[in-house]
Amino acid sequence: MSGAGASPARSPVREGIGESVDRPDGTLKVRGEFAYSSDLWADGMLWGTTLRSPHPYARIRSIDFAEALALRGVHAIQTHEDVPGRKTYGLELADQPVLAIDVVRYEGEPVAIVAADHPETARRAAELLRVDYEPLEPLVDMDQAVEADEPRLHEDGNVLRDIHVRHGDLEAARAEAELVVEGEYEIGMQDQAFLGPESGLAIPSEDGGVDLYVATQWLHVDLAQVAASLDLPLERVRITNAGVGGAFGGREDLSMQIHGCMLALHTGRPVKMVYTREESFFGHVHRHPARLRYEHGAARDGRLVYVTARIVLDGGAYASSSRAVCLNAATTAAGPYDCPNAELDSYVVYTNNPPCGAMRGFGAVQTCFAYEAQMDKLAAAAGLDPLELRRRNAMDTGTRLPTGQAIDGPAPVRQLLEELAEMPLPASRDGGAPDLRELPGGVSNTTHGEGIRRGVGYAVGFKNVGFSAGFDDYSTARVRLSMASGEPQVEVHTAACEVGQGAITVQAQIAREVLGVERVIVLPSDTQVGNAGSSSASRQTWFTGGAVRDACEAVAAALLSRADERLGGEPDELSPDLIAELIGDDAVEETREYRPRRTEALDENGQGDAHLAFCFAAHRAVVDVDVELGLVRVVEIATAQDVGRAINPVAVEGQVEGGIAQGLGLALMEEIQLSEGRLRNASFTDYLIPTILDMPPVRAAILELPQPEAPYGLNGIAEAPTIASTAAIVAAIRAASGRELTRVPVRPDDVVGLAAPVA
Repeated sequence: MSGAGASPARSPVREGIGESVDRPDGTLKVRGEFAYSSDLWADGMLWGTTLRSPHPYARIRSIDFAEALALRGVHAIQTHEDVPGRKTYGLELADQPVLAIDVVRYEGEPVAIVAADHPETARRAAELLRVDYEPLEPLVDMDQAVEADEPRLHEDGNVLRDIHVRHGDLEAARAEAELVVEGEYEIGMQDQAFLGPESGLAIPSEDGGVDLYVATQWLHVDLAQVAASLDLPLERVRITNAGVGGAFGGREDLSMQIHGCMLALHTGRPVKMVYTREESFFGHVHRHPARLRYEHGAARDGRLVYVTARIVLDGGAYASSSRAVCLNAATTAAGPYDCPNAELDSYVVYTNNPPCGAMRGFGAVQTCFAYEAQMDKLAAAAGLDPLELRRRNAMDTGTRLPTGQAIDGPAPVRQLLEELAEMPLPASRDGGAPDLRELPGGVSNTTHGEGIRRGVGYAVGFKNVGFSAGFDDYSTARVRLSMASGEPQVEVHTAACEVGQGAITVQAQIAREVLGVERVIVLPSDTQVGNAGSSSASRQTWFTGGAVRDACEAVAAALLSRADERLGGEPDELSPDLIAELIGDDAVEETREYRPRRTEALDENGQGDAHLAFCFAAHRAVVDVDVELGLVRVVEIATAQDVGRAINPVAVEGQVEGGIAQGLGLALMEEIQLSEGRLRNASFTDYLIPTILDMPPVRAAILELPQPEAPYGLNGIAEAPTIASTAAIVAAIRAASGRELTRVPVRPDDVVGLAAPVA
């Protein structure tokens, strides 16, 4: 026996922390056997659909239901007048109508919902609704929205939030700077482009409530909004996360949740809603387009003296998470560099464009594209290699951001750059006949290599991990250890949404590691357990992983207490046989909340410890550019990223490669095309995303530098690969083409003729 309070040894266990564990849903997804939310079914269910506005801005004069109600098979038609409770919702501000009340503020805004006994009947009924609109002149320009009072899209004006960071003495710094570079940059609107469209099934229950099965990212925020609009107590709305076909931020906001529940409660029958691909483009938020104006001042040796930035983000018609995106843009605006003086202004505005909100990188993608272009300009002005300039200015542990917050965890910017510098470049094409598959344009035979130039570009990015600015960020886990079929079994129950990132796998790994039990079942995530927060902000493994660890340790402590009582002391080892003996028919169950230290809101000068921690990644892109045709082929992406601790190494690799793919998409092809507020490419025919043929080989160096405050020293992973990959690819195109390229995505005519060459 060991002394009282000593930690007993654990029996060796497979598939614990640090191992590349197969995901339980992986094989099913590859085989096409996984059940997504769009596959849900219930006996007697009806089908719901949504009538959406064809105008970006209009008053609703009237709605005529007669023809639609006369259609055989229609069971319900509802408008805002039928919303039982609160008529608006929203992640941060409840400013978005459940169904349009008297005005529509963007093309695609829901106006009415229909339930019918067949999906085509529901769609036909929606088409038969006659809505009399009075079209209004839309406000679609983000810069105009900063200044304009008319049209006033919301009661408090068109500027949703503005943040002004003041750091150091800018006037003195301007006098000191020997090198000054300026630039204006623009980022187009990117879509999350998840493959599983919005869908769910609402089933009325005997207690007058509703059970909702839906693909989502944040169960408890959904619960609060749905219950408020249904005018039901929280306990009578039960939400279970159904199979999610991708998210990337686009499922944090509500889509069909309230609509499906309204129809189900009204008809007394289950109601299923599945968006078409076109409707999905209208049914979720997108990445914020942005315009950024920067000025960097430096000493002759390239060391930063000051940075100024004006960032304007287009939030679209409603708030969503725009206020938080504005904060992230403001706090990351100077980049992962030591900046002694700064004046950073960040705005997010309402327009009559589609609503924008969370997407992978969340404000940091936009600023990284601009500040890294500026760093390349500064390197040229100083006569320095781009890597060397970044090394000289790299932040480190202890560096203070322009917000005054000190980086108290690893900030390995120099180390990441050194990793990139040591990686060999891909081989150059030889002088023989080119393989058309390896040229820009591919086998379309557009070129034989006459106008192809190779370019190399670098970028470093960083971002906060977890929610910020004083948000009460935490997660809850319930762990139960019992006997099943003669062996110990652990059940883990959390509300952490599995959206493809591997949350289920990580929870099981932690339970095995702590308890030494190989048989672990992760129960479906739902609202019958405490809040786990959102599967966003690179936080879920940290927060829910911490809660699972703490609950498992509490279970282990309870076992040791039993052993002390029954055996007269704590055992040296909790073997499976001993665990079985201690449990018997009396299971052990513990629930724990994990809460890290609280952050704080910024003050009026943009000062404060707004963030919990930060993640960092650096990228090197190698591209071939046909400067005569404007075609680009990304030859290779090299990356170095600090992950704190790789809980599941193969999953880390997958996150890195997936994030780079989305960064490549933003750099070269992905953009929602808008014309006076109207969406012109709502399909995967016209909205292009990278395929396997577009994705280059990825050369990755994964650093494990423990994050001191996090469970197991881990850190956020999923967003960092997206942040700097776009900037690195565009830097490489600049190097190959000699064009300045201040906007993404880069278009062929930007490369070949319309952009001014770099001086």
